[in-house]
Amino acid sequence: MNFFRRKKPESAVFLLGDDPTLGVVREYAAGSFFDESLAESARLRDDPPTRQFIGVTLSDRRLRIGAIVLTTVFGLFLAKAAHLQVVLGDEFRTEAEGNRVRIEMIPSKRGIIYDRNRTPLAENASTFRLVATPATIPKVIDQRVAFLEELAEVTGTPVPQMLSILGSAANEKDPVVLNEALSYDAALSLMTQMDRFPGVQVESATIRTYKTDEIPTLSHVLGYTGRISAEEYDRLDESGYRMIDNIGKLGVEESYESVLRGTYGRKIVEVDALGRAAAIITKEDPIDGQNVILSIDATLTAKIEQVLEGHLGTSARAAVVMMDPTTGEILSLVSTPAFDSNKFAEGIDQKTYTALLEDVNRPLFNRAISGQFPSGSTFKPVVAAAALAEGLINRSTSFLSTGSIHVGIWSFYDWNLGGHGITNVTRALAESINTFFYYIGGGYDGFVGLGVERIMTYAARFGFGTVLGVDLPNEASGFLPSKVWKEEAKGERWYIGDTYNVSIGQGDLLVTPLQIASMTSTVANGGTLYQPRVMHALESEAGEALAEPIVQSEQVVDAQTIAIVRDGMRQAVTSGSARRLLSLPVTSAGKTGTAQWSSLYKTHAWFTGFAPFEDPQVVITVLIEEGGAGDAVAVPIAQEILAWWFTQFEIASPPPAPTPTPVENPLDANLPANYDGSNDADRPV
Repeated sequence: MNFFRRKKPESAVFLLGDDPTLGVVREYAAGSFFDESLAESARLRDDPPTRQFIGVTLSDRRLRIGAIVLTTVFGLFLAKAAHLQVVLGDEFRTEAEGNRVRIEMIPSKRGIIYDRNRTPLAENASTFRLVATPATIPKVIDQRVAFLEELAEVTGTPVPQMLSILGSAANEKDPVVLNEALSYDAALSLMTQMDRFPGVQVESATIRTYKTDEIPTLSHVLGYTGRISAEEYDRLDESGYRMIDNIGKLGVEESYESVLRGTYGRKIVEVDALGRAAAIITKEDPIDGQNVILSIDATLTAKIEQVLEGHLGTSARAAVVMMDPTTGEILSLVSTPAFDSNKFAEGIDQKTYTALLEDVNRPLFNRAISGQFPSGSTFKPVVAAAALAEGLINRSTSFLSTGSIHVGIWSFYDWNLGGHGITNVTRALAESINTFFYYIGGGYDGFVGLGVERIMTYAARFGFGTVLGVDLPNEASGFLPSKVWKEEAKGERWYIGDTYNVSIGQGDLLVTPLQIASMTSTVANGGTLYQPRVMHALESEAGEALAEPIVQSEQVVDAQTIAIVRDGMRQAVTSGSARRLLSLPVTSAGKTGTAQWSSLYKTHAWFTGFAPFEDPQVVITVLIEEGGAGDAVAVPIAQEILAWWFTQFEIASPPPAPTPTPVENPLDANLPANYDGSNDADRPV
């Protein structure tokens, strides 16, 4: 085909098809060349018979589908824009604001813990902490190391230590502590060079100091503070805690954490692009924690430690509880061996901690409230009270003690194989006569006893088998056995011998020293069961708020029953197994106990009592693990402690009550010639 190239007219438009809107439009600029054959084709437009058409390729259906697709896509864009603007707008706005401002918490001063005489037991020592936010520290390893090396030159903090802490941070936006105890000079030097270290702060802090370096057994009462764990943080995050905060871990520090901690303040700081503080926008001052005044007497606790060490040495496992029976306040709570809370507050090393965990004497274990032991004969006042309250016996009801009883092929013995003769309830308590409690507990020779169900019902009334609610963590409940339990746990039926055993505080019965002290307080005060506690008052800027006694039961059993049990415990001092207490400057009452727990090891030695008898002001419970006989080991310890206690105060004690006339025993002639009633009244069966 030949092409003739000519100068294009000023403008030329060529259309194909009869509808210019559907044709192909081509416009060439003036001065260009065009193919003459195309001009020929264009001329055909004026010749209707010969015009050509390009058919419409988009049907109405396809146009509708296209319109729907375009509308849908446009709608999705609109919906996404609305979601970003409306739903996530606040979040993005907050994030953007977070790039401009920083919220810094201002720790409050932790409250001080005092004893009842205002002796400080837990105080605050000032220190500085090196705090950093990982997100603001260079992330490229070479740059991060260089940054930390400069920081180490100023603070003396090892670079590997800082790298490890930064690398282990769970959330880079949460601050971490690079150095827990920054020296004053290092802190001052860093504060003058803060512009060099964006994201790094010097925070004023405190470390707890405890009197447990002088009186170690206070550690079980006070506890200690330590770094908050991940689990604790998840639970307390909404309360304003940070991952770098310390928190109460045991004892009073844990129980009264919210009171001692106070309320943190905060300041909102405007920062520049490098994260450096430019201006303080707002500031809220912290509210310091309240001081806690305990009912604990530190001097008394130190004396108890001294007495225990003098009688048993430093490795003995023992517990001593002293209470005010009129309020439930605990005067001393000793568990030995113990530990030093300061070691934990300072950051205990793994070697020391492992040694504490592996110590066979378990110094971290608070046996006074968490230890569960067979009670021995210290449980007999409960059985006596149950029999009296149920009307099975009265003050005069007597049985003949011959030294043992026999059921089928089984024999159940008393500690005195020769028997005690005619015995009533007060004498049975005074001399801890097992056969009397076999009778009233399980029944014998036609006499119907209490049975295990009623014994356990009254035990629960006195607070056994449940936590008493002391304001310290990890209190144990002890254990009250039952027929159903034995069948389910041991696959055995309950035998009469099981009832005899629990009637004298043996068998599967378990108690805590605190429960025995609480039971004794109930007997001492006439029948009221108080919730034991160690907090006496809270102190703040508003003043001092005394803790009110909490009554758990107004009258556990009737007053007449309590009076008879009290007389039996008084007789234990005047003519029974606790006669050593006659040397005290005040009248007293008590009950000894010797508890079997193993055929291979010595028995646990118990004593529990109160003084003065007429107007009880103090209860004391002593437990010596594997100590032997209660009258031989626990009573002398109680006597020495009580003698010291009552010499510290001028107590107007009434004249001693007349010594009860013992019931005449026609079988006394059969006792050894040198028997004076003070032998081991709790020798185990």
